[in-house]
Amino acid sequence: MATEIERKFLLRHDGWRGQVSRSVRIAQGYLCTDPERTVRVRLKGEQGFLTIKGRNEGIARAEFEYPIPHDDAEALLRLCPQVLDKTRHLLQADPHTWEIDEFHGGNAGLIVAEIELPAVDAAFARPDWLGDEVSHDPRYFNSNLSRHPYSRWNTESPR
Repeated sequence: MATEIERKFLLRHDGWRGQVSRSVRIAQGYLCTDPERTVRVRLKGEQGFLTIKGRNEGIARAEFEYPIPHDDAEALLRLCPQVLDKTRHLLQADPHTWEIDEFHGGNAGLIVAEIELPAVDAAFARPDWLGDEVSHDPRYFNSNLSRHPYSRWNTESPR
């Protein structure tokens, strides 16, 4: 079983932008957003993926991701009630890679930095642009952002 260990942070400033090594546009939707499991379909550039994730246990959870044909990913995205649109910026900070998601559409204005770690207690360098940690705040889970966009947080709260 694959395990994803991920921490998420807000950003204090745009100093990270000069360190981006690569960026890719991502469209992703959720076929299932049950708290026990999520089923996500994603188009990352021209590559399609189907991902199943288990319940969060702190910052860790089971994750299974499979490449799928581009046309299948497009068809599955049409089955999703909402589709997230974001640009993922990659920054290398040896031995880790930061993934900074800059959201568009209903989540415009939200930028979240993520780092995947080999262990829950793994140490990592904290760049000066790193802000508050939001790993345990369900509002920042992509599955919740698809249903409760950042632009509406003043008028509703995610369930």
